[in-house]
Amino acid sequence: MLGAMEAIGELRPEQNVLAVIPATDNMISGEAFKPDDVITSLSGKTIEVRNTDAEGRLILADAVTYAKQCGANCIIDVATLTGGVIVALGTDKTGAMTNNEALFEQLLEASAETGEFIWRLPITEHDRERVRSSKIADLNNSPGREGHAIMGGAFIGEFAEDTPWVHLDIAGTATAKKDGDLGPAGATGVMVRTLTAFVERFE
Repeated sequence: MLGAMEAIGELRPEQNVLAVIPATDNMISGEAFKPDDVITSLSGKTIEVRNTDAEGRLILADAVTYAKQCGANCIIDVATLTGGVIVALGTDKTGAMTNNEALFEQLLEASAETGEFIWRLPITEHDRERVRSSKIADLNNSPGREGHAIMGGAFIGEFAEDTPWVHLDIAGTATAKKDGDLGPAGATGVMVRTLTAFVERFE
């Protein structure tokens, strides 16, 4: 995201662009949350913690809420969120989920232009019901391993609500084991090109 913002800043597009970068590490302490804890998000929605290793989606939820509070009229989140997306799509495709067709199509066009492959995964009403399946809170942060990548995206979507939103899970594409057309082995900077192209042509 820092790379994308550097590139966007150099282009100076006629768009207002806000980057929110939530960061955390999963540390053990007397104040760490535990399985079955119920926490309250920035939005006020309560979350039952079923899996303490699914902490990334918790901070992304607050980041999405914060962006909305700052006046964002559309949101694209990018995260190395789930191992499930690697199982589903391998290491050469970024998984995407959305609540807005027009926004997604613009992002997809930008990705095609830059050569950063995106593949869309669905979020169905059944998926939303699973994320809302807690008996003691509004949401469940980890409803099970089935459709793992989709569960992560569906959870974040609960905080995007009606704001046009795309979720990009780059767990498989953030690093490369060998040199490729877009760069050497190691960290890829995936989605820097796509986000920059998207902002440049955004309508």
